[in-house]
Amino acid sequence: MKYFGYIRVSTAKQGERGVSLQEQRDAIVRYAQHHGLEIADWFEERETAAKRGRPVFNRMLRLLKQGKAEGVIIHKIDRSARNLKDWADLGELIDSGVQVHFVNESLDLHSRGGRLSADIQAVVAADYIRNLRDETRKGFYGRVKQGVYPLPAPLGYTNCGKGKTKEPDPIRAPLIKKAFSLYATGQYSLERLRDEMAALGLRNRRGSVVSLNGLSVILNNPFYIGLIRLKRTGETFPGAHAPLIAKSLFDRVQEVLNGKFNARAQRHSLLFRRLLRCRHCEYSLIGERQKGHVYYRCHTKDCPTTGIREEPVDERIDGTLRPLQFDEEERACLSQRLAKISAEWSAEQEDQTAALKMRLGQLQDRLARLTDAYIDRVIERGIFEERKAAILMERKQIEEQVAAPAESVPARLSKFLELAGDAYLLYKTALPEEKRDLLKIITSNRLVSRKDVDVTLAVPFDQVANRREIPYGSANGNRTCLRSVQFS
Repeated sequence: MKYFGYIRVSTAKQGERGVSLQEQRDAIVRYAQHHGLEIADWFEERETAAKRGRPVFNRMLRLLKQGKAEGVIIHKIDRSARNLKDWADLGELIDSGVQVHFVNESLDLHSRGGRLSADIQAVVAADYIRNLRDETRKGFYGRVKQGVYPLPAPLGYTNCGKGKTKEPDPIRAPLIKKAFSLYATGQYSLERLRDEMAALGLRNRRGSVVSLNGLSVILNNPFYIGLIRLKRTGETFPGAHAPLIAKSLFDRVQEVLNGKFNARAQRHSLLFRRLLRCRHCEYSLIGERQKGHVYYRCHTKDCPTTGIREEPVDERIDGTLRPLQFDEEERACLSQRLAKISAEWSAEQEDQTAALKMRLGQLQDRLARLTDAYIDRVIERGIFEERKAAILMERKQIEEQVAAPAESVPARLSKFLELAGDAYLLYKTALPEEKRDLLKIITSNRLVSRKDVDVTLAVPFDQVANRREIPYGSANGNRTCLRSVQFS
């Protein structure tokens, strides 16, 4: 009489005495030898029985229905039927004459009493797994609500043990930051980003190059800004782990992913590429190289602006930037003014911080009212999760502003004056791409009419260039300083 042997553990790590795979196998072998039964084949499963559709178990049932064996020997009832559907399938086989033996239960499944006893044990096993699932779910959500992510750490973080927050991976975390920064430029496709990060050494947990899907998962995961989002339910919770990137960078990446931002890759690196416009037709001049020189031409038919060489444009910009330079007396005056503004700014910054903290309190109240509305069934779950995620995103942004306040007005003013004063020298010594970036910042219009170039400084750089000296600080009025300038 040939029988199948079926053994199962809920997880690969399960190994408690009496339920490990080897101990189940040994018990079944002893039972078969004692009853004179032959084990024709073994069926081993490492899957929780709470899930329907176990492939190994179902394949064994199909073979039994086909008469490939007289029956099956199983260690215990809860190894075969920890959900009622599986027990019902097994019951159909028993009714059709298939022999089912349980090593740890001495039951006559063909008698009414034995079958009733087995049914009761199967129901108890099913109830046990349901209760276990509920307790596991409560424990899972308890951790999540504490800000602890109970699942494996995303790439860029390390697991620090049960019940502990994830910590940044010292090797992968900087590479994850780099991936976000590169993709935010809009100059990288996912394919190019994959190749670039592979060259920098980013690998997944298995040591392989991160796939396109893996990169997409990383770039869409708010875990990296300090939030926990459950993929299965779409729920979002504040996390207790340290974020790797700022929310502003994450938002920029989402814009690129959604096609709202796209920086065009350039084939040529001409100095004034897409910076010059024709005054007459208002189209950009197109740069081209001819006989060792760079020309910028207007390709509109019948336009009086035919083209201009790069050198005259460079000279015109040189003359426009030269008046921005400060002399030593102006620099000393500005230093005194900035010191005074900085002293007055401290009180205003405290007011701004207090306003941000008040806003955080308002968001917490909104979240509480939203939760009450969901509990009272005033709103549906989908709307609740959507609004909750939006509140948590806004709260994360304000928390970042409180933790790392935006650059103060005095600091921005100091940087502006430093840039304005050094713009001429920076332009003279910068690389071509740096010159382009500088011109985009300090100029607003670069118009060409025939062979003339008109360069307009942006506000407030134009006010600095056109400043007037006024007397201050001494009785005879022979000392000078900049007059007030309006800054945006």
